[in-house]
Amino acid sequence: MNELTTLERRGMASISTPEGNMLIVAGDQRNGMKAVMTDAPDGPGSVTFEQLADAKADLVRYLGNYAPAILLDPEVALPKIVDDATLSRNTALVVGMDASGFEETGGLRYTRYVDGVTPRVVRDLGGDVAKMLFYMRPDKQGADSRVAEEIREIVKACSSEGLLLIVEILTYKLDGESDEDYKAGFGKLIADSARISVECGAKVLKLPYPGSAEACTAVTGAAQGVPWAVLSAGVDHETFIEQVRTAVANGASGAMAGRSLWKDSMAVSAETREDLLTNRALPRLKELAVAVNS
Repeated sequence: MNELTTLERRGMASISTPEGNMLIVAGDQRNGMKAVMTDAPDGPGSVTFEQLADAKADLVRYLGNYAPAILLDPEVALPKIVDDATLSRNTALVVGMDASGFEETGGLRYTRYVDGVTPRVVRDLGGDVAKMLFYMRPDKQGADSRVAEEIREIVKACSSEGLLLIVEILTYKLDGESDEDYKAGFGKLIADSARISVECGAKVLKLPYPGSAEACTAVTGAAQGVPWAVLSAGVDHETFIEQVRTAVANGASGAMAGRSLWKDSMAVSAETREDLLTNRALPRLKELAVAVNS
């Protein structure tokens, strides 16, 4: 197991419930958040930077502040949400370092950092913890691959800054791969990705639900004691709650939920947002907290 430093333990505590399980509201989406703001008069594509920033502020105000931690982006949300005291002193800030989209080289995907965002900048933005997304196909990429080296580099950089890093892994279909083949191998892809990430120094993982109780057990084994949280991947709330219960019962250490909480509660209208986040999304968060601590 990759041991946490004293500072990293403080970071881990800040994103966890009193029972010691991770619970983070994910609000770092940019285009994905715009896409669900369907009340925009000229469609989601017309949502302005300022409107998106206001929506993120309300997401923090009416939802994130009721969780141990919220994940935000350094392009739209930060540093304003910290500087204007929208973020509660009792809610930890996780800063997403990854830029939207990906580059593709040789049929493999690679994420990019938000320009200028380093572990030091995460600290400067008020971050308690950092998060970086990596795409991985462990059947094509091993511990000596480009993505593995990128994980090693950011783990080392964050460690030097005394900053806990959450390594998020997403897998994907290759060109010419059928839906059936991808689905059949999905659990193994997640487990093997976890194994490689841990070999590269990862101390906390954010992973898709691998598909079953047995697959969750395999992921837990591959993580070798490193805690992992399941992400919602845009599924509906009811589905995610069941996934979280299964994952936690088979070794997961929490959940990081975004769209499953708020995708039908975001709106351009501030009045509508407040109502939906308070009366629809917040009860879901409370239910998720119960599932995480079960």
